[in-house]
Amino acid sequence: MSVSCGDDGVDCLDCLRCGVCGLDCLVILGCSRWVWKRCTYVGSDDSTAWAPATPDEFEPVPRVCRLILAIYRPDIRHPEFPTSGGHRLNPDWLVKRVTYERTLGHAPPYIIYVDHDHCEIVLAIRGLSLAKESDYKLLLDNRLGMQMFDGGYVHHGLLKSATWLLNEESETLKRLWVENGSNYNIVFAGHSLGSGVASLLAVIVANHGDRLGGVPRSKVQCYAVAPARCMSLNLAVKYADVIHSIILQDDFLPRTPTPLEDIFTSIFWDTFIPEGRKLRDPRRLYAPGRMYHIVERKFCRCGRYPPEVRTAIPVDGRFEHIVLSCNATSDHAIIWIEREAEKALQRIRESSAETVTTAPNIQKFERLRTLEKEHKDAVERAVSLDIPHAVIHSLHRKSADIVLDDKARPRNARTNWDEVVKKLMNRDRSGKLCLERNK
Repeated sequence: MSVSCGDDGVDCLDCLRCGVCGLDCLVILGCSRWVWKRCTYVGSDDSTAWAPATPDEFEPVPRVCRLILAIYRPDIRHPEFPTSGGHRLNPDWLVKRVTYERTLGHAPPYIIYVDHDHCEIVLAIRGLSLAKESDYKLLLDNRLGMQMFDGGYVHHGLLKSATWLLNEESETLKRLWVENGSNYNIVFAGHSLGSGVASLLAVIVANHGDRLGGVPRSKVQCYAVAPARCMSLNLAVKYADVIHSIILQDDFLPRTPTPLEDIFTSIFWDTFIPEGRKLRDPRRLYAPGRMYHIVERKFCRCGRYPPEVRTAIPVDGRFEHIVLSCNATSDHAIIWIEREAEKALQRIRESSAETVTTAPNIQKFERLRTLEKEHKDAVERAVSLDIPHAVIHSLHRKSADIVLDDKARPRNARTNWDEVVKKLMNRDRSGKLCLERNK
């Protein structure tokens, strides 16, 4: 079949021009849609439907931020630039301070602090230093799907750092736990790069608390401030009862994929990737645990508003889009997070005092039941959405259930955490242990 284009080909050219014009219009519409979605998307959109946090669950956050800030101060007795209200730390309770010279690039600097007022043994880890090449190597030591762990995937470099840190400090933590009546909480806290190390520390110890003197999972807590994306979605949901991620408004890091070389792909193409495709990628890493989002700015409005804190254990819509905001980097700074968290806590307390209708003990009990139900619901939703490796029966597995050869281990022997971590690597995709039988 032939198409008549006229003697001089004018009709054919007109058809071609119309086709090109139509294609141009589609490209312009597509680009306009992309620009509109990227420019009108604000950080507060991520948590619009989340519930408000309560004073009791958010109370540790400003305190943990002050502990992380103390890592940057060589002398906490006389800090050069104290935070508003001071660090409020007791210098006599500082057990150990470890600098870059002693970590030798295996981990960021950290401190160990015993908070007798709140019955906590805290290991706090600082964030990435722009001047330290070792920190960049640690963060970039990862490829998607490189490290299978506990029925999911984790960041390879951060896992190596967590294992090294446990080999260095597990005996100190165990001694402090026993000396304080085996009743204190073991708290891992970190900012930025340190948050990823702290999160994986919490996962290991939650599974192997017996190696620290019998620490139960219920006594292990982690606060990941401005968290890095360090574990797959099934693990991020599974450990939501242990790990708490704190994010200030537009912070870029929880929204940035690892490895970081994919950041530009994320900015330009994630808008067009269907949500279901992201969820079904077993290698995609996420910010860990339960999320606490501090929101202080609103769309098309100037200035900061009194901060509010929203919390949830999201499965889909888990900080998936980088926000094009001039505050994306400043919201990552630990000093700003501490200030806004303190303001938010005071506001939550004031609001709670005005609406109290039940006794505090009853409120705590009811909130605890709500948190447990939210965790259970999140795991069930992950399973219903066919999130890779998500399973219900592994929820709240006790550490004693995974001890393989503890009876054969000498009671006073120093734990080799590299071997302990390998046991978590030997799980199948459903999270069950795959024991290698002796031949």
